[in-house]
Amino acid sequence: MHPYKEIFDNNKRWVEAQLKKDEHFFDKLASDQRPEFLYIGCSDSRVPANEIMGLEPGEVFVHRNVANVVNGIDHNVNAVIQYAVEYLKVKHIIVCGHYGCGGIQAAMTSQDMGELNAWLRNIRDVYRLHQDELDAIADEKKRYDRLVELNVQEQCVNVIKTAHVQKSWYHNNSPEVHGWVFDLHNGLLKDLELNMKEQIKKIQKIYDLKQGS
Repeated sequence: MHPYKEIFDNNKRWVEAQLKKDEHFFDKLASDQRPEFLYIGCSDSRVPANEIMGLEPGEVFVHRNVANVVNGIDHNVNAVIQYAVEYLKVKHIIVCGHYGCGGIQAAMTSQDMGELNAWLRNIRDVYRLHQDELDAIADEKKRYDRLVELNVQEQCVNVIKTAHVQKSWYHNNSPEVHGWVFDLHNGLLKDLELNMKEQIKKIQKIYDLKQGS
């Protein structure tokens, strides 16, 4: 069977499996979504958000792009954050990278990547900010892995720069922002345990929007 057509057979089996577990599954699914989590992750096909978090459909709002970038002028990710914070009232925003990320590796490669150049500049900026630390790591794989972690950290900082998140903090004291890395070799999530409240204090003078909230 052609792989494309096989998807529809897989879909039917999935429907049957869900109904066996809960005959009202799709009634509940169609009624509304009230996720507590916004997941911002990489588009890599090996890192499916729901599955690695052990969550069901309707429990996590998802945005994915190459190398889990939160770009201040990317209307897509900003619209997702606004909707998640203002309308879904999510309690947690997670930026999740993964070791072995092709986008990270491409950003550390000195070559013309065509249309990807502008996008990879976001990650190269992370390298620039942490160049001394990264250049001091002799092992290439460890250097890549560390950039994965630092990229997650900087994208979390970009999340807390947004007006939607700051206003929600001032009015509701939420959501919490977390940085994770997924390890493809063992399937485990690593919490980078970033203190984003402390981060906002460091950049508050420049990015604070309280006066306009």
